[in-house]
Amino acid sequence: MLTGKHVVFLGGDARQLEVIKSCLEWNARVSCIGFDNLQTPPSEAAIREFRTSVLETADILVLPIVGTDDEGKINSVFTSKKLVLQEEHLKAVPSHCLVFTGMARPYLRDLCKQFDLTLVELLSRDDIAIYNSIPTVEGALMMAIQHTDITIHGSQSIVLGLGRVGLSLARALDAIGANVHVGVLTHAQYARAFEMGLNPFYSKDLVKYAKEADLIFNTVPARIVTDQILRHVPHDVVIIDLASKPGGVDFDYAKKRGIKAILTPSLPGVVAPKTAGQILAKTMAEVMLDEWAKGGVSS
Repeated sequence: MLTGKHVVFLGGDARQLEVIKSCLEWNARVSCIGFDNLQTPPSEAAIREFRTSVLETADILVLPIVGTDDEGKINSVFTSKKLVLQEEHLKAVPSHCLVFTGMARPYLRDLCKQFDLTLVELLSRDDIAIYNSIPTVEGALMMAIQHTDITIHGSQSIVLGLGRVGLSLARALDAIGANVHVGVLTHAQYARAFEMGLNPFYSKDLVKYAKEADLIFNTVPARIVTDQILRHVPHDVVIIDLASKPGGVDFDYAKKRGIKAILTPSLPGVVAPKTAGQILAKTMAEVMLDEWAKGGVSS
């Protein structure tokens, strides 16, 4: 599928290794930047320095799940070198190149727009978010087991948010015997939770339900577990925040009260990097085929 294409990987974590493997299987020429400390690099991939000359022939550029920070810094667990994406780099990228990342900050979006590059934010897609909910839920259950001295079965568990992760998580908790209370924002979400046999409540009433909680799982990417809520939770509650950074919990106040509150971003890449990488590779392939079919990239 990628015969004759040059795929450049720029930073990342263990998930990228599975995507690299898939690209090699699709017969692409693969260059990896920010992988110089990788102990066993794929034999057919070239480990390259971060130079514009590498980017000048890129047909596909793959950035980490969080593409860059607000100053252009790129995270890579496989190098100690500082990687910063600047104008000169994207200026060198051919106009037909597809740029893949999980989620982009304004810095990366603006640069791609400036040079008229197609930016694909994979985590904004419903399909990949639903696939990713599987390892996320498994990771959340793992964290709950590790950090409590009770069984999840019979626990008073709160799930905040009934989106793609919240729905899967609430279902899994219910299946293993937890008493699941779901904090929702809309009437439709309330009805869905009720239909599932769960115990819905509106998020504005969280303090009432938090008083009896053993476990609180947050999936809402906004400050929802505030100091006012934390004043009323049991001292031995465990809070697991699955939302993207900075999460939805007042961690400073939780620490002050001695409450165990854990921010767990990118759980799929932590607990199941192989599966998470396969999900990314599958979706990237679909996007590439769609783009080529509509003439966005020559196949």
